[in-house]
Amino acid sequence: MKKWLRKDVSAAIMFLAPSGIGFAMFYLIPFVMGVFYSFMDSTIEGHFVGFDNYRELLDSDSFRKAASNTFYFSVISVPLMLVLSLGLAMLLNKNTYLRNWLRTGYVLPLVVPVASIILIWQMLFDWNGSLNAWLNNFGIDRVDWMKTDAARNVIIVVYLWKNIGYNVILFLAGLQQIPKDYYETAQIEGAGRLRQFRSITLVYLTSSMFFVIIMSIINSFKVFRETYLIAGDYPHDSIYMLQHYMNNMFMSLDVQKLTAAATLMFGCILLIVLGLFAFERRHRQFME
Repeated sequence: MKKWLRKDVSAAIMFLAPSGIGFAMFYLIPFVMGVFYSFMDSTIEGHFVGFDNYRELLDSDSFRKAASNTFYFSVISVPLMLVLSLGLAMLLNKNTYLRNWLRTGYVLPLVVPVASIILIWQMLFDWNGSLNAWLNNFGIDRVDWMKTDAARNVIIVVYLWKNIGYNVILFLAGLQQIPKDYYETAQIEGAGRLRQFRSITLVYLTSSMFFVIIMSIINSFKVFRETYLIAGDYPHDSIYMLQHYMNNMFMSLDVQKLTAAATLMFGCILLIVLGLFAFERRHRQFME
C-alpha cells in the first residue's frame, strides 16, 4: 500500500509539475514581486518606504475617481447580471418557442472576439451612429454617448451582453438538477409561484448563484478591455476605471503606484470573495 501511494504521489507530481511551474513563473512570482515593489521607492536599488506609496495613492484624485467608478460599476452591473441571467435561465428552462435557438443566441457572445464586436458597438453609439439616427427619426436630439455620463450605461450594457450567456448556462444546469416532483408537491399543498421560487428554486440554486456572483464580480473588475477599445486611454470621467489608472501608470513607468493600486484591487477582491464564502457557508449550515 505504501509503495502504491508513493507511486501515485510521484505520478501526480510529475503531471502537475508543468502547470505548477507555469503558474509560478507567470502568476505567483510576478504577483509577489509586485507586492514587494509596492513597498519600495524604486525598482532598482530601491529602499523600503513602508506604506508611503499607498498613502500617496489614496491621496491621488485620479485613483479615487477610478476606484469609485469601478465600485459603482460593480454595484450596479452585478445585481443586474444576476437578475437577468436567472430570469432568462428560468425562461429557457421551460418549453419556450425556439428555445434551442435562443440558447445558442445567448452563448454566441462568448465565442465572438471582443475586438471585432466592439466595432459594432462603436457604430451603434457613435455621434453619427445607428442609435442616434433612429432617435432622430422620432424627434429626439442626438447624444454623444461616449462623452457624457451616458457612457457608463453603455459600458454596463456591453458588460451584460458579453457575460450573460455564461451565467445563463450555469443557472440552466442548476435548474435542470431540481426534481420536478418538488414543484408538483408544492402546488398540491397550495404554494404559489413566488413561494415555490423562494423555497425551492433559490434554495437549490445556492451553489450556482454563489459561483455566478463571484465570477460576475471578478468580470466587473475586468471591464477595462471593452472600455479601452470603445473609449481609448482617457475616456469620459464616468468610465475611468482602476485598470485605466494602472495602464496610465504603466505607460509613465510609475511602477510603485502601479503595483500599489494592483495590490489594493487584489485585496478588495479577496475580501469580497472571502465574505461571500463565509456567507455561503453560514447559509448552507442554516439550510441543513
